[in-house]
Amino acid sequence: MSEQHEQTTAERVTVMVVDDHPMWRDAVARDLTEAGFTVVATAGDGEQAVRRARATTPDVLVLDLNLPLKPGVQVCKELVGADPAPRVLVLSASGEHADVLEAVKSGATGYLLKSASTAELIDAVRRTAVGDAVFTPGLAGLVLGEYRRLASEPAPATADEPGAPRLTDRETEVLRLVAKGLSYKQIAERLVISHRTVQNHVQNTLGKLQLHNRVELVRYAIERGLDTDEGHRP
Repeated sequence: MSEQHEQTTAERVTVMVVDDHPMWRDAVARDLTEAGFTVVATAGDGEQAVRRARATTPDVLVLDLNLPLKPGVQVCKELVGADPAPRVLVLSASGEHADVLEAVKSGATGYLLKSASTAELIDAVRRTAVGDAVFTPGLAGLVLGEYRRLASEPAPATADEPGAPRLTDRETEVLRLVAKGLSYKQIAERLVISHRTVQNHVQNTLGKLQLHNRVELVRYAIERGLDTDEGHRP
């Protein structure tokens, strides 16, 4: 992708930055603005974050977990359940596994450590905006392992009832690759289709299955063994 095209793409993405350290918050907002994103709001505590996010409806929320008045995971839970809901990229100093898993279970689609470079942050926001799950290297495997652990728990009683929504072959194929941890970009390359088409298939699948986000979608797929199904090798 050309630099000009990336800039144009970024300009269509609205972002809100939430962090209780003013210098850090301002630096992140400045870096994202210079990269072409539209920073519509910033906030320094959890309650302010929820109010301002509801008022500005950003595409992406760059969120610290350690916030006064209301913790980041609670902010995430409240906003991800809204309509429209932002995609949440956690930007935290903590790489503790418990913090990562709690953030993902709360609805965050990505988790980046504050030790990341500016270029990594910009790439992560761009990818989060289009629905990719973005994790600091080393954390993706942890999250996928947790999906598998959750999938070992009993499935909802309604999951396999007669009359459950049927997916098309292509939707099932995309779902299988999502369950294996591939990004939307990787899926597009594997299936030789556009990134937008992958997004459309995922959104259609979420709608059919009455699921809300990628976390629930991956759990659904792993419950059905799609992450280990080798029946459709490229």
